[in-house]
Amino acid sequence: MAKKKEDGTKLIAENRKARFSYAITDTLEAGIMLAGSEVKSLRGGKSTIAESYATAKDGELWLVNAYIPEYTQASRFNHEPKRIRKLLVHKREVAKLVAAIQREGMTLIPLKMYFNAKGKAKLELGIAKGKKLHDKRETEKSRDWARDKARLLRDKR
Repeated sequence: MAKKKEDGTKLIAENRKARFSYAITDTLEAGIMLAGSEVKSLRGGKSTIAESYATAKDGELWLVNAYIPEYTQASRFNHEPKRIRKLLVHKREVAKLVAAIQREGMTLIPLKMYFNAKGKAKLELGIAKGKKLHDKRETEKSRDWARDKARLLRDKR
């Protein structure tokens, strides 16, 4: 089970690979339309958003391929683990995102899923463009240098 942070949020799932594979230009918070058994299952903390993405259809945003396991106590009222879920975003934001996706070749990648201070399930979406192999190498190189620099500074003391 995930721990609560100081601001009252509780992290459910995080897509750590997204920041390595994509150059994220902007982020946005969206609500998720969930069934009751999905919310109960999310509180268990076993969901995954690693292979998921968001898509726009008919002026609405949809979360595709996010895995929320079945809740064992829900019996016949259970949900499908990889069903498409509707994202709750203002119409202006949807229009802006759709324009960015179509015009610039960007994608919507979920970065993290969490419960906010009020207990509502939220999804942080990133407007991203895929990195090339040389960009990924550059990211890895800068991360290694930052780690070595911190180690050197710590050893100097």
